[in-house]
Amino acid sequence: MLDHRLLSEEPLPDATPAAMELPLSADQRTVLRGRRRTVCGRDVLLQLPRERPLTPGDRLTDAHHQVHVLVTAAPEELLRVEAATPLALLEAAYHLGNRHVALELHEHELLLLNDSVLATMLNGRGLKVTRCCRPFMPEGGAYIGHQHA
Repeated sequence: MLDHRLLSEEPLPDATPAAMELPLSADQRTVLRGRRRTVCGRDVLLQLPRERPLTPGDRLTDAHHQVHVLVTAAPEELLRVEAATPLALLEAAYHLGNRHVALELHEHELLLLNDSVLATMLNGRGLKVTRCCRPFMPEGGAYIGHQHA
C-alpha cells in the first residue's frame, strides 16, 4: 500500500529498490485512493492523504520504503487548438472555460481532452483544431488546494 508522498529533495534510503513508473491520466492523478498498475505490470494500492492531486515527478512509497513509484503523465487523446490571432485564442479559452473544460494553456495553443462536440464548436469559430496524443497537464483552477475553514 502506497501511503506516503516523498518530497522531491528527500533522499532515498540506501539499498532502495528502483522506482516503478506509474503513468496516470490527468483525471487519474486527482484520485488518490484505489488500485493502479505500473508499467511493469505490478498492481499497487494508493491510500494517500487527500491534500492535492498527484503531479508527474511525484514519488510515492509505502510506510517501510520497500516500494517506490514514480508518477508520470500518461499520453491522452487531445485536441490541439490554434488561432490566427492571440485574441481569437483567448476567446476560445474563455468559451471553453465557461463550459468548465479542463485546459492546458500555452502561448500559441490550447490543449483539451478529445471531444467531437467541442471540436465542431471550435472549428465553427474559425479555429484550427487537430488531434494529438500526448501527456495532458491541465491548469489546476482557481480553487486548487483551497480549504474551507
